[in-house]
Amino acid sequence: MGMTIVEKILAKHANKEKVTPGENVWIDVDLLMTHDVTGPGTMAIFREKFGENAKVWDREKIVLVPDHYIFTKNEHAMRNLEYVKNFAKEQDLKYFYEPFTETYKGVCHVALAQEGHVRPGEVLFGTDSHTCTAGAFGQFASGIGNTDAAFVMGTGKLWVKVPETIRFTFNGKIPDYVMGKDIVLKTIGDIGFDGATYKCMQYDGDAIRNLGMEDRMTICNMAIEAGGKCGIIEPDEKTVEYVTEKTDIPFEMLYSDEDANYCLTKVYDATKLEPIVARPFSPDNIELAKNLKDVKIDRAYIGSCTGGKTTDFFAAAKVLKGRKVAIDTFIVPATKKVDKALDSIKIGGESLREIFINAGCKIGPPSCAACLGGPIDTFGRTHNKEVVISTTNRNFPGRMGSLDAPIYLASPYTAAATAVTGYITDPREFLGY
Repeated sequence: MGMTIVEKILAKHANKEKVTPGENVWIDVDLLMTHDVTGPGTMAIFREKFGENAKVWDREKIVLVPDHYIFTKNEHAMRNLEYVKNFAKEQDLKYFYEPFTETYKGVCHVALAQEGHVRPGEVLFGTDSHTCTAGAFGQFASGIGNTDAAFVMGTGKLWVKVPETIRFTFNGKIPDYVMGKDIVLKTIGDIGFDGATYKCMQYDGDAIRNLGMEDRMTICNMAIEAGGKCGIIEPDEKTVEYVTEKTDIPFEMLYSDEDANYCLTKVYDATKLEPIVARPFSPDNIELAKNLKDVKIDRAYIGSCTGGKTTDFFAAAKVLKGRKVAIDTFIVPATKKVDKALDSIKIGGESLREIFINAGCKIGPPSCAACLGGPIDTFGRTHNKEVVISTTNRNFPGRMGSLDAPIYLASPYTAAATAVTGYITDPREFLGY
């Protein structure tokens, strides 16, 4: 019996010829990421267990990306920033992307890719559940808790149980009005919010191969919304092009064997996919957008590691160009590079930023912003009983601020179309279908 791509990556990092699901192995870690919310806890445990004067295992393999509670006056958030800043200086970390300086990048999961920190065949752990985003590059990437992260910080190793793999194969051409968000919502809806608990979600098929890297990132980003240990897409020429533009560090591309064993296989006809929305209060509570046209929305939010990438804003701008929004619409670029792209990328002579401004949108600085709720002065944070459509990844009660704000998850196409009408709207109405 052959191995899946994840099993091959873990076997390689465990210095073993073969591993099987359920087996526990020590693995070598290529990179550890942490940020301003979970970083202080990890660093405190590291100091407690390894000593006040201990040094991290490798100053070049820890990436510190403050991004969650940045643009706020909240004293607790600012205290966290000061804590991680001091740790980075004490440890002389090579990759500390400090807020309010030229080195600041934006949301960690997108910044890791843009700055060349993700590579096929590697192992990435982060103190954030959406670290699984990097699985789009053919690597094992997973979120871990502060205690595990502190151990990695001190040793460069972790004790890991090899996960089973669920395979999702999409065949055929994906319709132009469908995005990665629709694909992942479809699969989460099919297996449930706990259907992939401690399993790998592997996506393949010609439809997936035809997607760009950013849509692939969206799909892997939400593996955790089904309980997944990781999401993964095998690397190809698009992966190589993206990665080699950003780093010259060598990497090895691994692939699942034809006779690899999967605990579940689901096959889809991609040509039949339609725009999907996840209703409150769970990402698996899905419905076709066209069936929710009577749902009135108060606010649209386009941003986050899931829906704040350049491709996402290009899609939203295609809908919003020449139109006005009927509700408060927030645009939040994931990173500074994405923010710059709002000016450099144009549709019909208008930059994306001009399209958004002319449509009446509000544009915020690159960060996680309202995706995680945050302090009361967080840009885009929900209040009272506002009904929101969002390109973010979670719609649990209170996720974006108010416990009383119902959140509908959708693609940038659907969120933008909804912003124009004030009701959940199938984007095909504005895309000529």
